[in-house]
Amino acid sequence: MATVQAVQDRRTAPQPGALEPRGPARFIADPAAVGLAGFGLTTFALGMINVGAISTSALPVIFPLALAYGGLVQLLAGMWAFIRGDTFAAVGFSSYGGFWISFWALNAFFLKSIPPNEQGAALALYLSVWGFFTFYLWLASFRVSWGVNLVLLTLTVAYGLLAAGKAGDSMGTYHVGGAFTLATASIAWYVSAAVTINHTFGRTLLPLGERRAVQQDAAP
Repeated sequence: MATVQAVQDRRTAPQPGALEPRGPARFIADPAAVGLAGFGLTTFALGMINVGAISTSALPVIFPLALAYGGLVQLLAGMWAFIRGDTFAAVGFSSYGGFWISFWALNAFFLKSIPPNEQGAALALYLSVWGFFTFYLWLASFRVSWGVNLVLLTLTVAYGLLAAGKAGDSMGTYHVGGAFTLATASIAWYVSAAVTINHTFGRTLLPLGERRAVQQDAAP
C-alpha cells in the first residue's frame, strides 16, 4: 500500500517549476480531453461531407452529434474549465460548444427561412465570424501548446475556405476547406488522446509541445 501511495503522490505532485492547481481545480479532472474528443469527432463527421466523400443528403446524421457531443458535452467542458481557472479552455470549449448547438439549430430550423439564392452569402457570414473568433483564439494558443495551436491554425484556414466556397459558390474551394476540417479533427483527436493517455499513465507518452506549466491561468 505504501508503494502504491508513493507512486500516486509522484503522479499528482507538481513538476519542478509548475504551478500547483489552486482552489476547486485540485478536485476536477482536465476537461480538455473530453472537450477535444467531442470537437474532434463531430468535426470529422462533418468534414467527410464537406470534403465530398459523403453526400450532403447525409447531413442530418450530424445533427445529434452536433447537439449532444460537440455541443452540450463541449459546453460542459467549458464550464469545468471556468472552475479550474483556465480562461483559454473555458472560452474555447464554451464557444465551440455553442457553435455546434447553433449549427444544429441553423440547419434544423432556421436555414429554410432564408431564400435559396441568399443562403450562400448567409452561410459565408456565419462561417466568417467563426473564423475570426478562431483566429484570435489561435493567437492566444501560442501560450498553450503546439498541439492546440495546430488545431486552431487548421480550423482558421478551414473556416476561411468554407466561407469563400459558400460566398463564391465554388465547390472546389469548399472541398479544400473540408480537407482542412478533417485535418483539424485529426489533430484535435490526437491532443485529446495525449491528454487522456498522459494523465492516465502519469507521464508524457504523447507529446503536445506544452507552452505553460499547467492547464490553468498563472497565479498573480
